[in-house]
Amino acid sequence: MTIRLTWAQVLAWRLERQLVEPAAGSGPVMIARRLCGVQAQVASSAELAMAVRSADPRPGAVDEALWEERGLVKTWLMRGTLHLIPADELPAYCAALGALRFWERGAWQRGHGVTAADVEAIIGAVPEALKGRCLTREELVEAVIEVSGVAHLRQALSSGWGALLKPLSFLGELCYGPPRDGRVTFARPADRLAGWPGALPSTEEGGRALLRAFLGAHGPATPEMFDTWLMRGAARKAALRGWFRDLGPELAEVEVDGAPMTALAEHVDALAVARPSEGVHLLPGFDQYVLGAPRDLEALLPAAVRPKVSRAAGWISPVVVHRGRVAGVWEAKDGRLAVELAEPVPGAPLKAAAERIAALLGRPAELVIG
Repeated sequence: MTIRLTWAQVLAWRLERQLVEPAAGSGPVMIARRLCGVQAQVASSAELAMAVRSADPRPGAVDEALWEERGLVKTWLMRGTLHLIPADELPAYCAALGALRFWERGAWQRGHGVTAADVEAIIGAVPEALKGRCLTREELVEAVIEVSGVAHLRQALSSGWGALLKPLSFLGELCYGPPRDGRVTFARPADRLAGWPGALPSTEEGGRALLRAFLGAHGPATPEMFDTWLMRGAARKAALRGWFRDLGPELAEVEVDGAPMTALAEHVDALAVARPSEGVHLLPGFDQYVLGAPRDLEALLPAAVRPKVSRAAGWISPVVVHRGRVAGVWEAKDGRLAVELAEPVPGAPLKAAAERIAALLGRPAELVIG
């Protein structure tokens, strides 16, 4: 029998599952594991995403997990963006994403001013250049030139936002190292992370693990929703179908407001009894609660607020969430916490959520509602 759910139930379940309602996270590694990674190209947003979900938030906890304990790792993954991932899960993520091999497409190579031979040279040289050490981007470029002997790669590697290094991240050959004098460094996961395997898991094993983690945070979902989150719809459809098929014994078919979707079977009972949320929450920019869903999901991101959330150049604004829906956006600036609402939100819970965010940001803020 197909379980019939409403989006109000699903969103309430996601808020709880993603440690927002209540804030029940027990540390950065646990939170990143539950969220299926935390997008981190804006470090302050990633830190706030962790803090707002923590039962006992502590300044510096993310850096400690990254650079001292090494339980977290920072690297380019889903959608080619920086993420924080539990170190012990990175091999599975790389096994799945490395099979997508976007860097072999002629259009991608032309877009970055390189040839197939150039990409092959970079992929071959970076692991050797990084072996046993952490290098800044400038140092890595020079080391790659030395190892490969291909001097014309200097310009391509030095420009842009590290696009030519992303294949190495997908292949499990590159991650961020600890900052040095305020500058980013890169290292090999094999050198940074305890227990790094001699070989990555199979693509099938990695795909199943990644799909399981996604549905555990952002389910129920369709293969198209998973693909949008994974690679903006560019993943090979045969691979996606195979991962869903192979995970089949762990899955259940449900309907969400009449639309067929897939959930982890272990979560169906909790979804079925979930009661719609009445809570109000302020979440940071680039939050997983928004990123894990399609931009056109009206139940989560109403059309009236969508342009203010999904901005130019891929910017995702901090959001106000009420009843599981994005009801507005917010910004902390000049001692003020300015909220712009697209839907009515009860005043007292909004004030409490704003006070909590201000405390996590470490500064008082006057709430201004526009």
